[in-house]
Amino acid sequence: MSSAAPENDRIPAPPSLLEQVRRRVRAKHLSRRTEQAYTHWIKRYILFHQKRHPRDMAAAEVEAFLSWIATDREVSASTQNQALAALLFLYKEVLGLTLPWLDKVTRAKPRVRRPVVLSHQEVSALLTALHGVTGLMARLIYGTGMRLMECCQLRIKDIDFHQREITIRAGKGGKDRVTMLPASLAPDLQAHISSARRFHDLDRLNNEPGISMPEALARKYPSAPTSWTWFWCFPADHLSTDPVNGTRRRHHLFEQAVQRAIKRAEQAAGIVKPATTHTLRHSFATHLLMGGYDIRTVQELLGHTDVSTTMIYTHVLNQGGRGVISPLDSCVGHATATQLT
Repeated sequence: MSSAAPENDRIPAPPSLLEQVRRRVRAKHLSRRTEQAYTHWIKRYILFHQKRHPRDMAAAEVEAFLSWIATDREVSASTQNQALAALLFLYKEVLGLTLPWLDKVTRAKPRVRRPVVLSHQEVSALLTALHGVTGLMARLIYGTGMRLMECCQLRIKDIDFHQREITIRAGKGGKDRVTMLPASLAPDLQAHISSARRFHDLDRLNNEPGISMPEALARKYPSAPTSWTWFWCFPADHLSTDPVNGTRRRHHLFEQAVQRAIKRAEQAAGIVKPATTHTLRHSFATHLLMGGYDIRTVQELLGHTDVSTTMIYTHVLNQGGRGVISPLDSCVGHATATQLT
């Protein structure tokens, strides 16, 4: 007579496919946003094919899905390529399949868009209309060229007031880089960090869990999550649930707060161009080039792997279409001069 296996002896159920994807993304130290995007597209891919397992599908099914999201769902070329990247990650990294057709799937050609750039006067008006922490963050983004999430995720130890530099860790592509700390911003940033200390001290007084850190770093430096040097430069004013493990802890300020503040400032300043945090980054790069800095320096400050990505900002140096002066302007100028004589 057989008896049921003891509770402790039961073999745990294998993780679902999406859970395997999440674990692999985290093992590769990819960002939370990448994890969300990859699981989203993989789930859509499986549902599109009536829940067939990806092992049973090949190039035709991948092409059909990408075609569907491009035509029926009308996603952009960059979004279509993001979906393809998710599927490539699924097959290569999660399922461990080396399939020759994977690299032959047609990639959409993204449309090259001219970046929106604000003039110096527009930047000044926008920043003047911003106040408090979000205003400080907007000035930091324009003054350094960092991305919004890079700004949100800054830690105390990343700011070097003596050397007047900021280390941006694990930026896009997982690379670290160094950018300048604007001298005009240093006093306000120092005052803000001193004020933010109260959140760290409050969490320690209440014995709250430390801030989130990459798993490998948390193992290497077990006391780091509760230390001041690893604390957020821009902490949220309340605790929230960690989406990765469900722990209630203090997160950094959410990026939506900065985005909403800039949108309100854009309207208050009467700026007709769409102003976003990325517009400030575009403006930083363009204004440096206009100031005579070489493109390699700007490339390093922006964290671009390829200088061709930075080259798009040179459009502002070609005023009026590659620097050509319209003959109409010459004609009008000559006519005006004749009338004055």
